[in-house]
Amino acid sequence: MLFLDVDGPLLPFRARRDTEDPLLARIDRADGPRLRALNCRLVWATTWMDEANEVVAPLLGLPELPVVRWPDDDDVPIRGMHWKTAPLTRWARGQPFVWLDDEIGDMDRLWVAGEHPAPALLHKVDPYLGLTEDDLETVRRWVLRSDSPRLGR
Repeated sequence: MLFLDVDGPLLPFRARRDTEDPLLARIDRADGPRLRALNCRLVWATTWMDEANEVVAPLLGLPELPVVRWPDDDDVPIRGMHWKTAPLTRWARGQPFVWLDDEIGDMDRLWVAGEHPAPALLHKVDPYLGLTEDDLETVRRWVLRSDSPRLGR
């Protein structure tokens, strides 16, 4: 399972190329096929919620993806931990997962390592560059090392 954030990883803070449409200048349509090639179950983990399926998925050539529903309260068990960490870990239900986001920190990694029984890769994407081939290669290597059949393929 691969949890995917939009702002930062798929929509970097600066344009990737010149175009008249500011959104298209930031999104790389090749990200869709590259993400699908990872053979992980893709899940939106973004504040875009359903709009990720309405706006971003068609631009990337992705099908409609499951969307993590965020709780109304901010469940942050440890100071300095991202508010998404605990809900994503619960959503994974003990299964291996990858999380691509631009706001992951050491506290998130420590908490998941202590609270989640299966392997997890929390990978921070540079929000100014967006998802890069190096990021994808990190995920590929992790998936190959992990117990691949359990990744929700």
